[in-house]
Amino acid sequence: MEQAPETSKSLHDTILGDLEAKILSGDWPPGHQVPSELELSDTYGCSRMTVNKVMTQLAQAGLIRRRRRVGSVVLPQKSHVSILEIHDVREDVEALGGRYCHEILARAFRRLSFEEAARYDAPEESPVLDVLCLHRSDDRPFSLEERLIFLDSVPEAEAEPFAAAAPGLWLLDHVPWSAAENQIAAVAADAAEAGRLGIAEGAPCLAISRRTWKQGEPVTAVRFLYPGHLHRLTARFTPSTA
Repeated sequence: MEQAPETSKSLHDTILGDLEAKILSGDWPPGHQVPSELELSDTYGCSRMTVNKVMTQLAQAGLIRRRRRVGSVVLPQKSHVSILEIHDVREDVEALGGRYCHEILARAFRRLSFEEAARYDAPEESPVLDVLCLHRSDDRPFSLEERLIFLDSVPEAEAEPFAAAAPGLWLLDHVPWSAAENQIAAVAADAAEAGRLGIAEGAPCLAISRRTWKQGEPVTAVRFLYPGHLHRLTARFTPSTA
C-alpha cells in the first residue's frame, strides 16, 4: 500500500523539531549561523513559506535572532534573552512576520531638570535630546518609545533626524555601550499613550525601561510601552549544569 504523502503540518513539525533539537542540545551553540530559508527549503524539499513559519516560531521562543540581510543566529538559552538583550524593535516586528516602519512624533533639545538629574545621576542642566517615536507593524501601532539621549556622550545625535533608522537602531550602530540596566513593569496607559497606541485609556501595557552607559557616562534612557494584549515575553532555556 502506497504511503500517504507527508502533510505540510507534519513537515513543519519535523523541521521545527530538528532545529530545536540542534539548538537545545548545543550542536548549534550561541552565535551559530542558522542555514538560510532557501537552504532549509532545499534540504527538506518544502516551500520557503513553511520554513519561514518555523523560523518565526523559533524567534518567538527566543531560540534565534533574525536579522535582515544577515540571516538568523542562535541565541544563548540560559537566561531570558528576550528581556535582557539590547536589540531593536524592528527585529521584534520582523521576527513576528510584520512589515516595520517608525514615525518620530516629537524631537526636542532641552536640559535636564533638577529631578531628572538626580534620577539619572547626571549633572543638572545636562543637554539632552528628547525623542518620542511610534513603532508600527503592518501600519498598526506596535510600541511607543520615549527616549532621552545624553548629548555630552552622543553629541552627533543633536543633528540626527532618525528618518532612516529609529533612535534605538541608530544608537546601536553609532555608540558603543559598556553597561545597561533594564526594568520591567505592568502599567495602565494614560490618555495620551492610549491615543497613540490605539487602545483604551487605562488598558494594561508592558513597560520596559532601559538605561545605558559608556565608560560610566550616561548614553540614553528609554521607555518602551507595549499594548499588553498584543505582546508577551518568551524565552526557552535548559537546566543549568552548574
